[in-house]
Amino acid sequence: MTTTPGKVLTAVDPDTTLVKAARHGSLEAFEVLAQRHGDTSLRVATRIVGPDDAQDVCQEALLRAFHRLPRLKEGGSFRAWLLQITHNSALDALERRRSEAVDPATFEEEHDEGRRGPAARLESAERRERLEMKLGGLPSAHRAVLVLRDVEGLSYEEIAQITQTPLGSVKGRLYRARQELIDLLRRNTYDWELPG
Repeated sequence: MTTTPGKVLTAVDPDTTLVKAARHGSLEAFEVLAQRHGDTSLRVATRIVGPDDAQDVCQEALLRAFHRLPRLKEGGSFRAWLLQITHNSALDALERRRSEAVDPATFEEEHDEGRRGPAARLESAERRERLEMKLGGLPSAHRAVLVLRDVEGLSYEEIAQITQTPLGSVKGRLYRARQELIDLLRRNTYDWELPG
């Protein structure tokens, strides 16, 4: 945080120094940025295009980011900007091959598998697979905002910047995406133990 007398505290983006160095030709600085945000970029790409194309989309996004670094607004968030490029690259990849369901095997296990029995792990894997199939049924614009908000935890403003969509549209798409997903899940309440 920085402070000046009589002014509000503002957060300093930890990527600022690295972005400046990368703009001046430091490959090492860009590599640190790529390592810092590459996993998030890969997760976003995976959830939009699936595991088969995610690595390619992520690498394409990083390459685009490197070459377009001078276009990043001074003081802009590198993370949000990279995720915007990743999002656009993922949508381009979807357009090239048309929608396919994402392989649920790419989802990270949220529970410690070592402490759970085989039956619980199997049930969890089956639920993830069914959830992924349901997510695959959402329109790509709705799926993207749902993943960015509910899986990656980005703010509405970051999602608006990433998807190049007005803030109100992001909120509307997220609301519709959640409703669509709930409706899809409720069609088989036995699987999800949701009230009818």
